[in-house]
Amino acid sequence: MIAINIKSKIYPAKGRAGQHLAIADFKLAINANEFVCLVGSSGCGKTTLLNIIADLDRDYDGEIKVGQLQTQPKIGYVFQNPRLLPWRTVRENIELAIEDYASSENIDALLDVMQLTQFQHVYPERLSVGMSRRVAIIRAFAINSDVLLMDEPFVSLDESTARQVRSLLISLWQQRPHTVLFVTHDLREAITLADRIVFVSSAPMQVVREIKVSIARHERDNEQLIEAFRQQLLHDQPELK
Repeated sequence: MIAINIKSKIYPAKGRAGQHLAIADFKLAINANEFVCLVGSSGCGKTTLLNIIADLDRDYDGEIKVGQLQTQPKIGYVFQNPRLLPWRTVRENIELAIEDYASSENIDALLDVMQLTQFQHVYPERLSVGMSRRVAIIRAFAINSDVLLMDEPFVSLDESTARQVRSLLISLWQQRPHTVLFVTHDLREAITLADRIVFVSSAPMQVVREIKVSIARHERDNEQLIEAFRQQLLHDQPELK
C-alpha cells in the first residue's frame, strides 16, 4: 500500500518574483497490487508527484509511506521517453537495471510476454517506438519493484500501437501483480487500464474525485463498453469534462 500526503510542493516562479504552488493538500492511498490511473490536464503536477514518490524530488512538505517498509522502497519508473542506451542491446538495457545477472530466466519470461524475444539482441535504433516502450516496461518490471510509476508512457504512439502495448502491459501486470500509479490525460486509456481512476485539479494539484472502473477485465478490449462508460461518467460528473 502507498499512502501519499503532500501538504505542499512549491517551485520558484520563472521570470518573475514569487512562487508557484504545484501541489497542495494532496492525499491518496493506493492498495497493494492496485492499478490506479491519475487523470489531469497537462502541467497540473502529475509528473512532479511521480518524481516525489520516486524520491527524485525531496523538496516538498509531506510524507510518502510504502507499506511497512523502514527503508527506501524499490521503485520502477517508466518515463515518457524510454531512455534506452543506444550502444547496448535490448537485453543489455534490461540487465543494467537489475542486480542479479543470474536471473536470465526472468528476463526471458518478460521478453516472451511482451513479444520481444526475437529482438533481444537488437540495438535501440532498430526498434519502433512501440517496441522501445515495451523494453522500458520490461526493465521496470525486471527489478521486482515495490511500486511501479508510469508517466504517460504511450503518449506518442498511434492508437493501434498504443492499444497493443496497453494489452501487453495488462497481461504482464496480471501475471506479475504490482502496485501501479499510471499518469495519463486520456480518459479512455484510464478506463481501459485502471482498477480506479483518480481525477486531479489544475495547480495546485488536488484530488477532485475517485472513480472505480466497473467494467470486467476481460471486457476492456470492447471499445463500445469503454466509450459508454466514459460518456456515463462525464454525464454523471460534468465537472470532469
